[in-house]
Amino acid sequence: MTLKETVDQTDLAAPSPHQEALGLTPGQAALKRARHHLGLQLGLGMLLVMGVFALLAPWLAPHDPYLQNLSLRLLPPAWVDGGQWHYVLGTDHLGRDYLSRIIYGARISMMIGLGAATIGALIGVTLGIIAGYFGGWLDQAVNFLVTCQLAVPSLLLIMALVFVIGQSITVVIFVIGATHWVFYLVVTRAATLRIRELDFVAAAGAMGASKWQIAVKEILPNLVNQIMVIFTLEVAVAILNEATLSFLGLGVPSPIPSWGLMIAEGKTAMFFQPWLVILPGIALFVLVIAINLLGDGVRDVTVTNRRS
Repeated sequence: MTLKETVDQTDLAAPSPHQEALGLTPGQAALKRARHHLGLQLGLGMLLVMGVFALLAPWLAPHDPYLQNLSLRLLPPAWVDGGQWHYVLGTDHLGRDYLSRIIYGARISMMIGLGAATIGALIGVTLGIIAGYFGGWLDQAVNFLVTCQLAVPSLLLIMALVFVIGQSITVVIFVIGATHWVFYLVVTRAATLRIRELDFVAAAGAMGASKWQIAVKEILPNLVNQIMVIFTLEVAVAILNEATLSFLGLGVPSPIPSWGLMIAEGKTAMFFQPWLVILPGIALFVLVIAINLLGDGVRDVTVTNRRS
């Protein structure tokens, strides 16, 4: 989905004439479309499975992901010659169970993705509503912030901040979130510029509501669908950024299981033990694909078909 497509979809809450004829509310119409949307169902199912593994990692992981056993280092997966079913996906260069580390890695990736996307949403949506509704010098100031943000490559800025502040899960979450709010801002500002001209906003002002009350109680609820779509996309972006940082040695510190860190640790032996790179790579791929399918599905089922 492109930025233009998301900006154009600002009338998500309004029912189409076809929906009105059937007596359906926007929520009921969206739920009806969701039941027949294969991509949304597939993405949601994959994400729920991975979420269960992440939440129940202490009970589902067969071994301690931090426990080292050098006598069992670099065991291949169980279906390869030399593998053991006691270590289904083999072990890494320190003899740690690979399946357990991949399961715990799902928890780390989801935690960072959700946390960073939430921080980005808080910053971007707030600035977007302020710029779109209040306008004037506030709009100019926000546009200046956007220009400054876009002038520096986000990954380079993230790497510099993590290097200066220090490596930890908390730092990675806040740094990624604090550098990924522009998409939220652009979409919410464009939508707010259109919504503020509608009759119900004028009616709220005529009834004595303050500008801040209008922004929070009238405009923000009409931005929920757009925010949801962007949120799912930004979760995937944050997960990939964390994996990139960990791969470069600037993300989650060792020995915390991170898929990017596992790929980095296995790259030196990838020609002899390729599973060290392939297995966490597949896990990362599946998680990002699931989130993107879910995001595209949410967009499809919540957008009113204007030609209906």
